Amino acid sequence: MPDQRIHERPAASADWLRAARAARALSVATLAWLGVESTLGLAAGLSAHSVALIGWALSALVEAAASLIVLWRFTGARTLSPSAETSARRAVAVSFWLLAPYLVVHVAHDLGEGQRAAPSALGIVVTAFSLVSMPVLGMAKRRLGRRLASAATSGEGAQNLLCGAMAAGVLAGLWLNTMGCWWVDPVVALVLAAVAVREGRRAWRGNACAH
Repeated sequence: MPDQRIHERPAASADWLRAARAARALSVATLAWLGVESTLGLAAGLSAHSVALIGWALSALVEAAASLIVLWRFTGARTLSPSAETSARRAVAVSFWLLAPYLVVHVAHDLGEGQRAAPSALGIVVTAFSLVSMPVLGMAKRRLGRRLASAATSGEGAQNLLCGAMAAGVLAGLWLNTMGCWWVDPVVALVLAAVAVREGRRAWRGNACAH
């Protein structure tokens, strides 16, 4: 069921404005980490030929887009604009959908070429850090999303939670790959594509994302 609070027009109370500033600050902090995460993740994924790791690193760029959208949403006159919230919510939904086609095409290409993921110590370190940090950010943003009645903020938090879940899946794939279970990596990538499509659909409708 949609969270009805997401659709309410926010009130310009002091508490609401403090929450808006907190949402902006968290988005800035997220952007800083995602720049490091995507760079290191792509380097590790390309060197290891890991579809799941590359997809996870690229998802950081999608998350960065969501963070930029939230910054746009709560800047200047847009802060109290219901139309800006609607535009931001739909833009966040589209950002979810950008990842899925890439993952599917990349999995098909690597399977067709017979490429197999190799172990990656750097990939394990980066994904392990995100496994711990991203759920913390995601839950904080979801709480702010409820306080702000902002589906865009909740959607950004959902992407952070998804990043943490993706990190767990990629870590499992990297570990199992050392045991010869090469098929785990493309399976994880396809599951992540399906989850991204689902969450994008929920964000477009304005539903609060449940994890």
